[in-house]
Amino acid sequence: MRPSRGVPFAVTALLTAALTWPAPAGASPAGEDHCGRQDRLRVPGAEFQRTACLPDLTTTGLAGTPYTDPADQAGLTAAGTRPPSGVPGIQIDGYFPDSSRFNATHGWRHDAQFVIRLPDDWNGGLVVTGAPGTRRQYATDKAISDRVLAQGFAYAATDKGNNGSDFYRDGDRPGDAVAEWNTRTTQLTRAARRAVAQRYGHLPRHTYMTGISNGGYLTRWQLENHPELYDGGVDWEGALWTAHGPNLLTSLPTTVARTTGAARDEDLYAVGFARGSEFLWPYHERAYWGVTQKIYRAEFDPSYAPDCPGASAGTTPEQVLAPCAEDAAYDYASRPASVHRAVARVALTGRIGRPLVTLHGDLDALLPKAADSDVYARMVDRAGRGALHRYYTVEGGTHVDGLYDSHPDRLRPILPCYRSAFDALVSWVERGVRPPADRTVTRPAGGDVVDSCALRDSA
Repeated sequence: MRPSRGVPFAVTALLTAALTWPAPAGASPAGEDHCGRQDRLRVPGAEFQRTACLPDLTTTGLAGTPYTDPADQAGLTAAGTRPPSGVPGIQIDGYFPDSSRFNATHGWRHDAQFVIRLPDDWNGGLVVTGAPGTRRQYATDKAISDRVLAQGFAYAATDKGNNGSDFYRDGDRPGDAVAEWNTRTTQLTRAARRAVAQRYGHLPRHTYMTGISNGGYLTRWQLENHPELYDGGVDWEGALWTAHGPNLLTSLPTTVARTTGAARDEDLYAVGFARGSEFLWPYHERAYWGVTQKIYRAEFDPSYAPDCPGASAGTTPEQVLAPCAEDAAYDYASRPASVHRAVARVALTGRIGRPLVTLHGDLDALLPKAADSDVYARMVDRAGRGALHRYYTVEGGTHVDGLYDSHPDRLRPILPCYRSAFDALVSWVERGVRPPADRTVTRPAGGDVVDSCALRDSA
């Protein structure tokens, strides 16, 4: 459910449990300011929080501790990705008031969980993100947190207020669960900015929003609706929601129809799937298409197949991942106006108010770029905000970088290009250096594709 409103901060602070977790064995102060002000840190609005003084906030140092979750990061990065290390600081874990209980991290069974990391050697900036897919707050620790911490940024991430394949059960009306994702991201951004000020003595000089997939959607939405909170953002293959389409409910039914034999390859091309991505379809058919179609259909259109509400229609992993029979015939355009109104509540407009960099792989087999980021780029242009936007197509990129390990001859990880894009955004915002024009980042014939990508070297 959405967060409580109107609760004074002073009252909330009194209710906050600000406990201190013991640091892992071997922790020692890195300098005079190591974990300074730890006892004074209170995350505004949090119902519960715990702080820990840690010798290393990156996944290298957090492996095997309760401060990260490698299982929730599975598949998002290529196996050869080299993470940084040696970033001492403070980590705050906790949750905001919420009534749903999907997130069992730390045994709390409480949603609206967050993590905030405050490095000792701070560069004055803050990076905020929300979990991709239906994952939780530690999902992008390796993909995003590690690098920005090593650069000196503070970092904050939210579980979006509901998670897991039954997330659509949260809320009272269609669209509530996804609407909460946006509310929770705004809530965390405001709270994290205040926590930063408590730790370092002043608000961040620059705040950036970023994310992968659903996190990319959150980035777009925040820059459209709350530009006052951010200086810019990087959108990594964000999901597109528009009231009249395209959206996930206009492309995924065709993939489900192909699974049942009711659609041909040509039908997938017609809704935006790229020629050349066919080798990825069998995997997506087993792992993504069916479950993604039914959980979002259950979120926005629960009356369509009441006997198959979503993931909970299955009891085994195979049943959970499989589509419902009715989903093959789903036609978003013909659904009642109430369904379109539910999507409209969370729809994007393209009216970004801060600089935004978008990346999308040309072999994305879950959110095809032709039906997603290509469309969003046109929306931004139509809204008269094109000067604030850069759009890079990553040749050989697909939705999750982990698939590179199975197809190194056909794919390339997007992560190194994302890092280059983030650096370009920072230079744009803080030094006035404009990023390269919209372009395709070509797949190199050799070299270190797992950890390097130069946006300006592409044609």
